[in-house]
Amino acid sequence: MPEQRNLMIAMVLMIAILFGYYLLVPQPKPQQPAQTVSTEAPATAGSTAPSAPGAMPAAPAPLDREAALARDPRVKIEAPRVSGSISLEGGRIDDVALVDYHETVDQTSPRIELLSPLGTRAAYYTQTGWVASSNDVKLPGADTVWTPADDRPLSPEHPVTLTWDNGQGLVFERQISIDANYMFTVTDKVSNTGDAAVTLYPYSLVSRSGTPQTLGYYILHEGPLGVVDGTLKEYKYDDLAEQRQPVSATSTGGWFGITDKYWLAAVIPDQSEAVTARFGHSVVGNTPKYQVDYLGTAREVAPGATASTVSRVFAGAKELDVLDGYGDALGIKNFDLAIDFGWFYFLTKPIFLVLLWIEGIVGNLGISILILTLLTKALFFPLANKSYVAMSKMKKLQPELVKLRDRYKDDKVRLNQEMMGLYKKEKVNPAAGCLPILVQIPVFFALYKVLFVTIEMRHKPFFGWIHDLSAPDPLYITNLFGLLPYTPPHFLAIGIWPVLMAFTMFLQQKLNPAPADPTQAKIMMFLPVMFLFLFAGFPAGLVIYWTWNNLLSIGQQWLIMRRMGVKV
Repeated sequence: MPEQRNLMIAMVLMIAILFGYYLLVPQPKPQQPAQTVSTEAPATAGSTAPSAPGAMPAAPAPLDREAALARDPRVKIEAPRVSGSISLEGGRIDDVALVDYHETVDQTSPRIELLSPLGTRAAYYTQTGWVASSNDVKLPGADTVWTPADDRPLSPEHPVTLTWDNGQGLVFERQISIDANYMFTVTDKVSNTGDAAVTLYPYSLVSRSGTPQTLGYYILHEGPLGVVDGTLKEYKYDDLAEQRQPVSATSTGGWFGITDKYWLAAVIPDQSEAVTARFGHSVVGNTPKYQVDYLGTAREVAPGATASTVSRVFAGAKELDVLDGYGDALGIKNFDLAIDFGWFYFLTKPIFLVLLWIEGIVGNLGISILILTLLTKALFFPLANKSYVAMSKMKKLQPELVKLRDRYKDDKVRLNQEMMGLYKKEKVNPAAGCLPILVQIPVFFALYKVLFVTIEMRHKPFFGWIHDLSAPDPLYITNLFGLLPYTPPHFLAIGIWPVLMAFTMFLQQKLNPAPADPTQAKIMMFLPVMFLFLFAGFPAGLVIYWTWNNLLSIGQQWLIMRRMGVKV
């Protein structure tokens, strides 16, 4: 009995520590960089090839978004899910807003602006082009003004063609197209009309100014990442800031970018091409800059010849079906890993797909969570049954165990011998109640990841006051559900669903055998209170899942105990 109780307490505390650490322990804040100036990231060590261009100098005074957009000539983007514009200065994709996503659940709130132009405080853009091993070749750069073929906007039906002549025998052409979702295809060509051959390397980059505020959760990666030769590589902002040199790696194909919780900006080379990818950091003035880029293989452009390269730019929401669709159609390996499914990927993704499948039938993601929980309980029914039967037997033996403890309270060795003898006589395994719970923990964590990291949960309503399953319950009991005119501090922002969760957890504890040790009993009584504060800041979808799971467990355990003649 003590072994079982200790094991259960250890498991519960382990879960509480895992979840609680990132809520109760202050996370490190972005560091203020030292004032240094760097306009170009260093070349890859040991490489004779040039590097992609580095960070651009910051504007003397940051502009607001509208002023920065008005500064450059532009081509509009009018796609079903993306709006914005392309800067003709540099030919950059630096103004992307997501049509389907707003900042809040209010559909009149501003749309999510993913990319922002140079000159703003948080410039965030993608750029493609060519670099040469010789400085004698005049190439289009960040301040080159391209000439569009016409003034029509970029749309899935109408790609945009830009040209620029370097006046030294090289004519550059860039064609940008976009599909119905978030993928741009950029085809860069260079025609050599001169009398000397040139060697050029194609590049593509994602650049971000400033260190964005991240959630700081261990289970969620936000920052530079990419798939190098099929393997996911992730880098934290502060880790890159500590690097003196960019982190580089060679890869055949792959993808490289910067991710937020729900959004991704990534550059994608031809999947058959060998590239050198880099993940770097620099400081321009007082502004940290992060750049992820890749450099392709050399193109020899003889007089009269034309060289070309095709790259892709993803700028959008990390929707699983969209990422999987690109992965299949374009052969982009592990593109779905842009979603942080975590260590339990083999469980997390299938669970998520089932969740979406059920939602497609019932039309509500909250109901889908309830049904999936029911299916999970059915899957683990035999194990849970075994656990509850073992707990019922233990509870039935409780009076006998209390007598033994009273009788041998001064002789621990004899007490243990008598207890083990009792277990053997009654055919009870004290650990049998815990092992089935251990088996279910990976499933719980996988479901937790699904509810926490997937954009499909964002702004999805349940019933009543839950308008966003990805956000904490907003109806706080500590301000009488909004009747009192104040907003409680974070640790007291306790919604109704966390209270229901804690109450059902308390009820479930009452069904279990009470610990004989007073200290253990107090700890167990305190756990629902601790989980109440812990879960108050969790996504409502997760709290609803936990509460519903508790109710199902209580019903199953109550029936088993009644059947076994145990007093409930």
